[in-house]
Amino acid sequence: MTFNRRDMMTTALIGSGTILIPGTAPAQQRRARPAPPYKRGFDNQRVPDLGDGRFLNPLMAGDHPDPTILKDGKDYYMTFSTFDSYPGLVIWHSRDLINWQPVGAALTKNIGSVWAPELTKHNGRYFLYIPTKGPNTSWVIWADKIEGPWSEPIDLNLPNHIDPGHAVGEDGSRWLFLSGGDRVRLSDDGLKRIGEPEHVYDPWRYPSDWVVEGFAPEGPKITRHNGWFYMITAVGGTAGPPTGHMVIAARSRSINGPWENCPHNPLVRTTSLDEKWWSRGHATLVEGPDGSWWSVYHGFENGFWTLGRQTLLDPIEWTADGWFRMKGGDLSQPIAKPRGGTKVGPHGMQLSDDFSTLALGTKWNFFKPAADEPTRARVRDGALFLKARGAAPSTSSPLLLIAGDTAYRFECDIEIAPGGVAGLILFYDEKLYCGLGFDEKRFVTHQYGIERGRPANPHDRKLRMRVTNDRHIVTYDTSSDGGRTWQRFDRGMEVSGYHHNVRGGFLMLRPGLYSAGQGEAKFSNFKFEALA
Repeated sequence: MTFNRRDMMTTALIGSGTILIPGTAPAQQRRARPAPPYKRGFDNQRVPDLGDGRFLNPLMAGDHPDPTILKDGKDYYMTFSTFDSYPGLVIWHSRDLINWQPVGAALTKNIGSVWAPELTKHNGRYFLYIPTKGPNTSWVIWADKIEGPWSEPIDLNLPNHIDPGHAVGEDGSRWLFLSGGDRVRLSDDGLKRIGEPEHVYDPWRYPSDWVVEGFAPEGPKITRHNGWFYMITAVGGTAGPPTGHMVIAARSRSINGPWENCPHNPLVRTTSLDEKWWSRGHATLVEGPDGSWWSVYHGFENGFWTLGRQTLLDPIEWTADGWFRMKGGDLSQPIAKPRGGTKVGPHGMQLSDDFSTLALGTKWNFFKPAADEPTRARVRDGALFLKARGAAPSTSSPLLLIAGDTAYRFECDIEIAPGGVAGLILFYDEKLYCGLGFDEKRFVTHQYGIERGRPANPHDRKLRMRVTNDRHIVTYDTSSDGGRTWQRFDRGMEVSGYHHNVRGGFLMLRPGLYSAGQGEAKFSNFKFEALA
């Protein structure tokens, strides 16, 4: 007799939600309804807008974690944690909360691994508060226009906290609420802190027998509504068990407290392995164009930790007791769109690239770039020329994309200089990646984050290469005639384990390209296609 993973899990009612208990039969497992197919946009990528007045999550597919959202008149702006990818903090724009287009990257200088930022506007000026790891601190940058230019980063010297949430008190004072239930006062211009962080809130605790990653109160976001300050916080750990991450709320009449925990906590939590979205949390409230209210937060797609934490949109309603509740359930089904907004363009962007321009920041990002990294890349006559760096993807600071589909392929013409090595990769970080490269005489296979096989290369210094990631099954093909005929490469991979719960780091498996060794590699006719 054989058992699969679901046969070893069941659910039991504990506290206010169901949790998973390993090692028992599936007596009470909830079965999810099938969702309708996604609509498709650029490169056949899935988009949330179903075109019939409804949308289907994710709102932002692929790695868009820790969303911070700003309502600015009729406009909405949103950005996300970008960790070690630069240019970082790409700002997105919408007027209907559903269809989003990239504006540009706000952060070009490598200041460390960027975690859960906060985008806000105060007295006509835009601010981004940015926690980093390595160094452990928080920064602020500002701009008079959302498109920039953005200022140089200013170190706020906050070494022991993450996830700042900006708030303005009833007296006009400015604050950053921080992880762990702490806060710190800001100067009136928002560019420095005043004094030391202070503890002001003890977050609600879940029952001790719930299955979580850890308490980890983080991501406090403040919304003022109907005379109350509402603090939305994540607890339970960001990843790990799917039932861990959750959304809780507290409120106060004053920015100075005391804070009263919501009697309905947790407001969001994954409770079954059958749910579409796991580890849901890190929420912010936002008013829709029609006066309705919504929450954005992130979650992992069931079975696809490799796509990172994706942004989800959940409708909320204010209740008679002055609290609110989330209405979307497990978010696997279509939801009515907010009314009153205007669609200003198609959702997302094309990942295929003719290299007529160099889309650094909006489309392509370097991984852990050195200060001079942008000088490595240039475009000319419909081709990207990328100077070699390092000896392999781990040391070459590759150029990467965010792919938001469970299956896709990408291909490119590649020409290397003498002594060069280049190729296409699926990259988590410098310790975990896979892909195929080549030099003048041999291929090089990248498996498990190391360079393994080196079979003979019959193509010399020029070929077309294709990588297919079909729901974690990875294959490679090469062509000598520009893609008219293909030859399957004799290596394949299964990459479902290339994710945070194996490696750590909170990243995603990203398609990309690299240039190492010597000289300059030429990439042209880059084509991306999502597979339904």
